[in-house]
Amino acid sequence: MPDEKKIVYDLRGLKCPLPVLKTRKRMVALAPGALIEVETTDPLAAIDIPHFCNEDGHTLEASAAADGGHRFLIRKGC
Repeated sequence: MPDEKKIVYDLRGLKCPLPVLKTRKRMVALAPGALIEVETTDPLAAIDIPHFCNEDGHTLEASAAADGGHRFLIRKGC
């Protein structure tokens, strides 16, 4: 099975609540099932992004520490 295409969204340097607000706005235009990888340096994103996914019906496929921040792989819900 080939690797799925994903959008990489660089939100490093932004502070709460901007990473969640910008991710939500970006995901509106995506088709259900699309993958987006969000990169952030905001320490609160480790709490905020999973909460956002749960509240908005998206699936958090992966979360990992990366280069002074976090990287989140999110699959858009229906």
